[in-house]
Amino acid sequence: MEEKNKTFHLHPPDPRLRTSDSRLQTPASRLKTPDSRLQTTDYRLHIRTPEGVAFTIPLAGPVRRSMAWSLDLLMVMALSGAVSKALNALAPLSGDVTQALAILAWFVLSVGYGILLEWFLRGQTLGKRVFSLRVMDVRGLPLSFPQVVIRNLLRFVDSLPLFYMAGGLASLASPRGMRLGDLAAGTVVALETPFVQPDLAQVLPEKINSLSAHPHLVARLRQRATQEQADLALDAVLAREDLLPEARVLVFAGLARGFESLAPFPPEATEGLSDERFVKNVVQVLFAPAGGQKLRLYTKLRSNG
Repeated sequence: MEEKNKTFHLHPPDPRLRTSDSRLQTPASRLKTPDSRLQTTDYRLHIRTPEGVAFTIPLAGPVRRSMAWSLDLLMVMALSGAVSKALNALAPLSGDVTQALAILAWFVLSVGYGILLEWFLRGQTLGKRVFSLRVMDVRGLPLSFPQVVIRNLLRFVDSLPLFYMAGGLASLASPRGMRLGDLAAGTVVALETPFVQPDLAQVLPEKINSLSAHPHLVARLRQRATQEQADLALDAVLAREDLLPEARVLVFAGLARGFESLAPFPPEATEGLSDERFVKNVVQVLFAPAGGQKLRLYTKLRSNG
């Protein structure tokens, strides 16, 4: 399990690695370093890694978040009503006891609903999924369980005094659209953007791939590599002409060492290959199924630890 969730970074960090190419502006789920520098303007989170790769993450505004919250609220109300009816049917109780149990059920469901779904659906509830939103760490990293718990426990504070007024005002005042629970937990709510299929034939014209001769190692690489790692390699290949020569060498060297650690290929498969050529071959086998048919795209996030 540890090997499957293994991640790697580009090393060493170099201040000369700089690019403003929009093709390297990727979703937050591709970011894997806590040392990034952050800027925020107009509900966007701009992150630059020590390697000089720029990430722009669109953030959700109060209106879209309120629509997702309204849908989640309807779900919680429906669940709470069903629980109350079940309690009354199983054991008829006095009015005070029934009311107390209903309040307790509302609290447990409203908090538990957000905690369970945001943890198991990786930052989403049903409402967030419908409106293409996802909660993430403010640094662009995956959520931790304590963050999920904190932001949902403080939802009651955000709802004070009525109609989510405290949380709404905090969200309007924050350049990142963060409510009080987000501020305490260090989280933001990002917009998920559709993935556009790249034309890899233009950047990967070679038909011979030495890695394809080892299908068991290719399968291992596909299993262990996360979507973030595959996407980062694809971005590097697409934008390689825009990198400075020294940066280009360092970027592909770091990527090559990382993929080699996930699935070591025998010397005959990599002999004579530069780091850049090796990474191109890796991108081909990660994004194309066996047999060289139409290029496969990742359509949803895979587990990345």
